[in-house]
Formats: sequence, C-alpha cells, structure tokens
Amino acid sequence: HHVTFLGFSQTPESATSQIAKSALRSPPTDVPEMPPCSFSPEEYKGMSKARMMEIRQQNCSPMTMKVTYYKEPVFIHQGYMQWLWDVDGRRYLDLFAGVATVSVGHCHPKVRAAAEQQMKKLWHTTNIYVYPTLHEYCEKLVSYFPDPLKVIYLTNSGSEANDLAMLMARLHTGNYDIITLRGSYHGGSPQAMGLTSNAAYKYPIANGLGCTNTMCPDVFRGPWGGSHCRDSPVQTTRECSCAQGICMANEQYIGQLQETLATSVPTRIAAFFGEPIQGVGGAVQYPKNYLKQAYKLVRERGGICIADEVQTGFGRTGSHFWGFQGHDVIPDMVTMAKGIGNGFPMGAVVTTPEIAASFAKGIHFNTFGGNPVACAVASSVLDIIKEDGTQKVSLDVGSYLMVELAKLRDKYEIIGDVRGKGLQIGVEMVKDKVSRDPLSHQDMVEIFEDVKDMGVLIGKGGVYGQTFRIKPPMCITKEDADFFLAVFNKSIQNYMERR
Repeated sequence: HHVTFLGFSQTPESATSQIAKSALRSPPTDVPEMPPCSFSPEEYKGMSKARMMEIRQQNCSPMTMKVTYYKEPVFIHQGYMQWLWDVDGRRYLDLFAGVATVSVGHCHPKVRAAAEQQMKKLWHTTNIYVYPTLHEYCEKLVSYFPDPLKVIYLTNSGSEANDLAMLMARLHTGNYDIITLRGSYHGGSPQAMGLTSNAAYKYPIANGLGCTNTMCPDVFRGPWGGSHCRDSPVQTTRECSCAQGICMANEQYIGQLQETLATSVPTRIAAFFGEPIQGVGGAVQYPKNYLKQAYKLVRERGGICIADEVQTGFGRTGSHFWGFQGHDVIPDMVTMAKGIGNGFPMGAVVTTPEIAASFAKGIHFNTFGGNPVACAVASSVLDIIKEDGTQKVSLDVGSYLMVELAKLRDKYEIIGDVRGKGLQIGVEMVKDKVSRDPLSHQDMVEIFEDVKDMGVLIGKGGVYGQTFRIKPPMCITKEDADFFLAVFNKSIQNYMERR
C-alpha cells in the first residue's frame, strides 16, 4: 500500500547506493533532441551530492525524504525561464514549475530586478506602518477582480490563505459547516487539512472539524460522464446521448451535492470551497454548469462560495485570468498563492467589504504577510503577465499540447484521459480504457523516471497517484511542447516494450 504525496512515494535508499546505481544506469538510446537554450548557468562548485543526501537524511525532517521525487533525485543548481540545471550541468525542461508555482519563468530578469530594487530600500515593517509597495500592489491586484471582490488580505502561503478564508466565512455567516469536493487539496495546516479530501494528506488527529466532502463531479473517473461535459479542448472518450445544452452527468452530480446538503450538514452552512480545476487531484474538471448550480444551492443555505485559485490563477487556464471566470460565476471570496509571486512565498485572500468587515471583530496579525519585497515581486509578476502575453502563451501552447496528447491517448491503451485548460493539464493513466482502473504505482514510477532521464520534469497527482500533471512556467514554447510529446511518446513505447 502506497501513500502518494504529490502522487509519489518511495522508500528512501541510502545516498551511497543511489549514487552507485546512477553510475550503473545506462543512458536511454535515441533520445529526442532538446530545444536549444542560449542561457549558460554558472558552474557548480558547492557541496557534493553524497553530502547533500547525508544531510537530507540526518538533519532534514524525514518528511523531506518522503516527498523527494525520483529514485535518483534531481539536484537542482540553477534555473532560467522554463529551464533547470542540475549540479552536473545537465539541463531539464521544467514542466512542473515547482508544483505550478513558477508562473512567468525561473529567475525572470524583470522579477529579479524588482526584488533587487526593493531589497535596496526596505525589507520589512509589517502592517503597523504604511509603506507604498503594499498599496501599489493591492490597487493593482483588485483591478483584476469584478465587483464586489475589492478587499485584500495578504499572507505567505495558500494554506494560510485558506485557513483565513475558513475563519472569515464562519465569522461572517455565523455558521460552521464547510463543504469541499472529494479529491480536493486546500493545504496541509491543521485547519485546512479538513478541507483537503485526500487520505495521503490526512493525519489521525482531530482536524478540520465541521468539514464535509461531497462527490467530485469527475466526468472521466466518476460514475457519470460524457463526450461534451467539460470546458476543455479535449473531452473524455465516454459516450453520452445528451441533447445540446443538456448534461445528464451534471444533473447527477448536483443530485449528489443535494443529498450531502440534505443528510450531512445543518440547514445553514458557512461555505463551499472549490478549485476551478482540481490541482493535486490531477487536473480534474467538472461539468460546465456544476459550479454555477452548486453556488446557488450553497447560497440558499446561507453559505458563501470560495474559489481556491492557488493553482488556476494568474492566467494559467489561458481563456481567463482566474479559473472561476471560466465557470461564469462570481465567488464571495477567492484565495490564491503559488503563481502570485513566481516562487516568492506569498498568498492572498480577496473578498467583499461586508465579509472583510466581520473579520475585524477581533485582531488577526500576520508578521510577514504583504511584506515590501513580496509586494514588489508580485507587482512585477502582474506587469510581466501583461507584457509577455503570458495568458495567451498558456492558451495557445496548452491547447496545442492537449490536442497532441489526445492523439497519444488514442494510440495507447494505458492513457485514459487528457484534460485541462491552458497550462493546467492532467494525463490520467489506466490499466485499460474499459475498466479505467488506475495504472499501478510501479508502472507510473517507470514512466515518470524515464521522462526525467530524457530531460523533462513533470508532476504526479490524483487520489491514486495515477495522473501525470503538466503545469509548466507559462513561458514555454511550441518547440518545448513538441520535445515533451516526443519524450512522453518514447517513454510509453519503452514501457510497452518492457511489457
């Protein structure tokens, strides 16, 4: 039995045996050619790999080893835009962006310049004083939201933002119960753990009291689905006979939510949390009108609707700046982190003046939230998304990648589903298309390792660790996409040959 963190688990081997093995392992033959890159990284002159592994095993929490990707870990030394280099100078195409976090590119020159400029002036004061960067950023960020979402509280992470959203929702409504979707991920703090509906992230302690989950309207893996349910360039291979504008699957999943509301919570609730597209859950998408109808049901019961944009925000879905806009809804509260700072620790809660007012009943203080450096970095990220046409890159390259991946799905029995929007992509692996049973952990690992050995870093997710996650920095090119497609195709071929 494997617990899959970010879709991955392993028994850590000793550092020495790992390095001995890496010497034995022969490089794969006829590997697709990586696109050129004009940037030259600095030569690495630091600590040896063996010493790093010793320290990782002795002085870092065992959790650090537990979440380490790959049998032979990747020792990252430097990054530039969509590229990463290891300590041996080997280059990788990064299609996971530090878990969907590097939004505009590793060490983007303009973000770096903004951070350097701010560091010369002021690092830290907290909200007890008034400093320009906070106000410049808040004004800029709210301009991306429709009314009445105009009040911001800045944090340092997504878990912090979701913790705060839970607190605000409960204070504002006077109710306690919160509903989330199965397979969701909303953070790992003791409170947010209750929102997160994935056993791997749960601990056997009292956590997230008042949190209830409902069936995830997953049109590929769930009991209902069809051939035009979701807002994606690629639909599932499931058949349906729904007339235009009607979705039986959606009606069934809304029925499940109604049953949860009728049986598992009081008649008045505090909130509903939903990712516009599930992230850790494996880029799971819902039927087109699901969120719209869910929001209506929740609001009828006094609850507020919260969109968790930690992974979908800042143009990643391509068609819109925020994931919720693709569902044609306006939430009462939006939480975000990850891409907000291109890798700089930061998060935010954006809500209405009324909800924000009820939060002021007590005092909540966040020492580092909205610090001057974070605000300067995040502000430059918003500028770059505009200047570099980042959202359009997401739409164009992401749509191209999904359509091409769907051709591989049609070619191979073990690729069950390709889905997503923009550069938030999931490729769900199965034993066969009829049963849709998840591909085994061991088989996933084989393909995953092979892709890395050919120079591409991707992620994994899904409740059963069965989905490859593609969430690159939003500066990748069509050439990069073609390179990955060749690598992924080759890794599946290699897997089939071994079988």
